[in-house]
Amino acid sequence: MSNHNLQDPVLVVDDEADIRDLMEMTLMKMGLRVQTAVGVEDAKDKLDNNDYSLVLTDMRMPDGSGLEVVQYINELALDTPVAVITAFGNADQAVEALRAGAFDYLQKPITLSQLRSLVKSAVKINEPSENHTPPKAAEPAPQPSPAFAKPPAAAPNPPRMPPPQTAPAAARKPVSALTRNAGVPEGLRSLKDRFASGGLTARAFAETDLGGDSDMPRLLGMSPQMVEVRHLIRRLAKSGVPVYISGESGTGKEQAARTIHELSERSGKPFIAVNCGAIPENLMESEFFGYKKGSFTGADADRLGFFQHADGGTLFLDEVADLPLAMQVKLLRAIQEKAVRRIGDPRETFVDVRIVCATHKNLEALVKSGAFRQDLYYRLNVVSLNMPPLREMREDLGGLIMHLLYKHRSGSETYKLSPKAQDALLHYSYPGNFRELENILERAVALTVGQLIQFDDLQINTGHTPALLPDSAHTASAPAGESDFPAPERAENSGLPRFVPGQMQIQDYLDRVEREIIEMALQQTRFNRTQAAKLLGISFRSMRYRMERLDIN
Repeated sequence: MSNHNLQDPVLVVDDEADIRDLMEMTLMKMGLRVQTAVGVEDAKDKLDNNDYSLVLTDMRMPDGSGLEVVQYINELALDTPVAVITAFGNADQAVEALRAGAFDYLQKPITLSQLRSLVKSAVKINEPSENHTPPKAAEPAPQPSPAFAKPPAAAPNPPRMPPPQTAPAAARKPVSALTRNAGVPEGLRSLKDRFASGGLTARAFAETDLGGDSDMPRLLGMSPQMVEVRHLIRRLAKSGVPVYISGESGTGKEQAARTIHELSERSGKPFIAVNCGAIPENLMESEFFGYKKGSFTGADADRLGFFQHADGGTLFLDEVADLPLAMQVKLLRAIQEKAVRRIGDPRETFVDVRIVCATHKNLEALVKSGAFRQDLYYRLNVVSLNMPPLREMREDLGGLIMHLLYKHRSGSETYKLSPKAQDALLHYSYPGNFRELENILERAVALTVGQLIQFDDLQINTGHTPALLPDSAHTASAPAGESDFPAPERAENSGLPRFVPGQMQIQDYLDRVEREIIEMALQQTRFNRTQAAKLLGISFRSMRYRMERLDIN
């Protein structure tokens, strides 16, 4: 077992200053101290004179290879875990590094969730044997953990950075554990009691219990995921690096982009939002770069493009995956050269624009399939920000419901929910995320008679497949041994169950499939949650949340 602990800093080795700064920023946000080295020789010098809890090294540097850093640690007989950062798609280097003694690797471009997961797995490796954290198999203590605390397996009492003056109250509020029997967070159970007693109004909830930061009114909620998103946005706003925002439709990607702009030094300049999928292909070049009068039929005046309009500010490219390949080439040149040429203009014009892009599609998969240029992907995806889906923020759901009811109220009226409507909203899966929740409540306010919203006013149980999760009352009323739906027939050539309409609810089915997939990944990785999360392409935090929600021990 390692003699080092989190009192020792993390060493980041990379010849690119931007990468060093971003990694240092992320690690410091996790409460870790960080030192940096600009190359192999600098790293060796620091390893000779300091102890480190973890070493993160790039593979290719001007004065040598990251493998030399791994081998030097072995020569010094240090028990410091080391991870290497390899180029995209270069599996051979990763294998070579693991054989040399590295415990893990990351592929560029690095996502912050991957970096955090790797660091947390290294912390587990580095735990001192006298760790007084309760054993993993033991029942967790009844008191809640802070929203931004490390998981129980982390080393005890790590050094913490002092919280910023603008740190949200949510970061200091306890977040209740998930209720295993009902599959609903404890916060929602208490919320249901407050609904039932009639002691909670839209106005009271919107003002006191919703959480969030005063400088980020667009991003509400006090779940750990949203606290982390706001912390990252605040730091990203200080730099000018391109940001790639991923997430499902309706998760607030444009709101995150606007918040980055509003907190940045560019806030006094324009924020130009462009939906790349809504522009006809034959008009894209003129829309992005503009044109000169007389350059083509119908060009009766000079016109500026999106880049010129955003000069000095931020250009937000929404649904960037929908750009055709021909336009991707031109966009890449504009980003590289920081200049654009209008149609019909022989000269290029310099533009100072920060690029923020977003899509609900998997850009990395599109790169592999050839539908999206790899070089443009690297230019856009310098830092990744993932917006969590609403179904993973259940502790925020009650507050968002009441906030939106208050927002869409008619005059001074205050709306309440019937018990059935309340249960439906708290158990719905929200495939359209926050946008769908807002549409549901806006529609319900318009349809309801009086101030009590009924289940029928919500209109969310459409078609023949109910979209609601099973209510705890349904589970309680089922005979012993029959609380789970009958084992469905397996689909041909697949290990997954087949959905049988009328015999199960869709969310029951999805939960069962998700449970089987997670258990399969855990078995393949010998129950290493970090590796299983990587195998499934999700963050460690998301993996831990899903295991708790699905009662996977």
